Amino acid sequence: MAKPTYYAIMLIDDNEIDNLINQKMIEAAKITEHIYTHTGARSAIEFLRNIEKLDAASTNNVLPELIFLDIDMPLMDGFQFLDEFGNLSEATKEKCSIVMLTSSISPADVNRSKKYNYVRKYINKPLTLENLEKFKS
Repeated sequence: MAKPTYYAIMLIDDNEIDNLINQKMIEAAKITEHIYTHTGARSAIEFLRNIEKLDAASTNNVLPELIFLDIDMPLMDGFQFLDEFGNLSEATKEKCSIVMLTSSISPADVNRSKKYNYVRKYINKPLTLENLEKFKS
């Protein structure tokens, strides 16, 4: 069997159904062995901060290389997550690529996401196998 492209992928979406569907899509694409799912941006950023507290050797093996991030969430939205993500270490920011996965078709949201250099792509829900194919190296 071919080695998956990514060690880990993270899903951040307050909609548990979307997370489940996206998780099944990622599993079907066979691009990772590990999927971290968060229903809130705050818990996801805390998860990343906790990984940073581990020693450097462990961090590289646990950090998700790809993060699918929703925009419209309560408590902390996707853009607030991106602002907090910007405060993480350079090593973390280099390792984790963020994909905005959202139902927002607002040009303002698309343009705002481009201001973050760690945002790799902006795609609309739902996540498809075709979209996932583009993330295979």
